This record gives sequence, C-alpha cells and structure tokens, in this order.
Amino acid sequence: GPLGVAEWERVRLHPYLTESTLACCPALAGLGRLAGAHHERLDGSGYHRGTRELDLRQRVLAAADVVAALGEDRPHRPALAAPRIADTVLGEVKAGRLDAVAAEAVLAAAGRPTRRARRSGWPAGLTDREVEVLRLIARGRSNKEVAAALHLSVKTVGRHVENLYTKIGVSSRAAAAVFAMQHRLLDP
Repeated sequence: GPLGVAEWERVRLHPYLTESTLACCPALAGLGRLAGAHHERLDGSGYHRGTRELDLRQRVLAAADVVAALGEDRPHRPALAAPRIADTVLGEVKAGRLDAVAAEAVLAAAGRPTRRARRSGWPAGLTDREVEVLRLIARGRSNKEVAAALHLSVKTVGRHVENLYTKIGVSSRAAAAVFAMQHRLLDP
C-alpha cells in the first residue's frame, strides 16, 4: 500500500546510504557521488540532495534508474509495458526532470524506442540541437533561458543561434519564429 511519512523518509535515504557506503571503500569512493545521484532530477525535485547540477553521467544514470524501475514489478504496481515506459520517461523529459538526450539514449539502449522518432533532414540543414534551440527562441525564450532549459552554456546557445540564423537566412528572432512556423518545427 501507500507509504507513510516515516516510511517515505526511509526510502529517500537510500541514495545517501549508497553514497556513504561506497565512500568507505577507497576503490569505490569515486563512484559514490555518482551512485548517490540516481534519484536527482534536473529541476531539483530529486533526492537526497535536491540538486539541479547534474553532469552527463548523473543524467544518464537518473534516466536509466527510471527506465529500470518502471520495467520491474513493484509491491505497489506491476511492471509497465514498453510503450508506457517510453511515454512516462518522455513525460519526465517534457516536465524538465530528465535530460532528453540521456533519456532517449537509455530508452534506445534498453530496446524501448520512443514514440517520438527523430526526424532526419531538417530544413536548411539544421541539426537536432539547432532545432531544439530554434523551438525555444521561437517561443520567446532568451539565450539564458534556452541555456538553462537545454543545460548548455549561454555562449554555446549564442553560437547555435548564430549558426541557425545563417542556415535559415534570417537576422532576427521574429524571422526565425516565422521560419519555424512555416516549416512546422513547433509541432511536437
């Protein structure tokens, strides 16, 4: 059944206990921080630290933990079917809790393809990342907001914006937004 407050707090301690246990062994101490981050989320809603600062390894591990957990029977629910796992994980991505690239890589590696097929051959030779940036700037996000959403530096976002402006032949965000709408790049 549902966990009580005290039971839930005990469950939330396991990443901390994992990290502290691994820290006791010099050969495994370096993995402790990584292993202890498997329930952390990009929006800070995870535990045990509640951090938003996750490196690539931690992002992949967080996505892998969700995929593995959803695919296993639990006392409170049966394992989910593959399409539901993908839908649930992509919902976590959309909500800003899991990294999109990490989640899609883990789903693909687990043999659970996403329903959102990657589109090849974007217009004007845009890359997948440039399309992600274009979608956000077309919706009025600043470079700083795009950087936060995609977990990039502001400087990197600036380079992507410059590159995509050159590729699509525009010089303003408004023109880029029109291009995105004309090519149906704002559709999910």
